Amino acid sequence: MTYDIIFARRRPGLTLLETLEDRAAEHDPDAEPVPLLLTTAQRAAWELILRRVTAEVGPVTSQEYLYSLTLWRDGPAGHLQLDYAGDSADIEIPYRYPGKAALPIIAEAYRVAGIVEEATGLEGFDGQTEQPIAVGDIEAAAAKLAGFARWAQDNLT
Repeated sequence: MTYDIIFARRRPGLTLLETLEDRAAEHDPDAEPVPLLLTTAQRAAWELILRRVTAEVGPVTSQEYLYSLTLWRDGPAGHLQLDYAGDSADIEIPYRYPGKAALPIIAEAYRVAGIVEEATGLEGFDGQTEQPIAVGDIEAAAAKLAGFARWAQDNLT
């Protein structure tokens, strides 16, 4: 279980949420995943993300896989993972940040999300607060993460 921020390119005539709902409805869980084939611009956007996150947030580790590019950030605020596939991306934060520990990692995730939006033109959506990243409330997001983390600690351990 993770706290997720998802990214997509808004489809013409649709809101970001409608775009995400359409994408989810089209997803076939039984279909074979398509290997990653990035355009030159998408590859350049990934390189920009790596440089900017490293410079503005802190050191990262990255790896290229058959289906996505992945960035891990393990720093004083905590751990997050960014998966990028050119036309989509997502940030995942584990539910291990109860209480005040949630605010630093959420703030970092939103900062990374802003970099992803600027570098790629994709729009980020925080499904837990049900708001686009551009208008999202970091404190509300941190409260959601803290609540989920507390629930997970109380009920899953």
